[in-house]
Amino acid sequence: MKFKVRFTPEAEDDLLRLFDHLVEKDLVAAARAQAAIAKSMAFLQLFPFSCRKALGGSPNPLLREMIIPFGNTGYVALFEIEDSATVTILAIRHQREEDFH
Repeated sequence: MKFKVRFTPEAEDDLLRLFDHLVEKDLVAAARAQAAIAKSMAFLQLFPFSCRKALGGSPNPLLREMIIPFGNTGYVALFEIEDSATVTILAIRHQREEDFH
């Protein structure tokens, strides 16, 4: 079964912020980052329970984090498994950022 992956407005803002930051420095890297994130979202459609439980905050076992490898670092997507058919991306940050915004 495939899960539907949806983004909160805040997560969409995070994606734009991260993409804009990379575009300023390297357009090719920005395109590669976009592809890496898209590939990870495709994985999430199939295997959301394979991602680690989110640390800190709510003890909700359905609140999870997905590591998205990219170059020497990568990104972290915070998401919640809403029900048996839906995964909601709550936030995305670069691994070197302090925490989710």
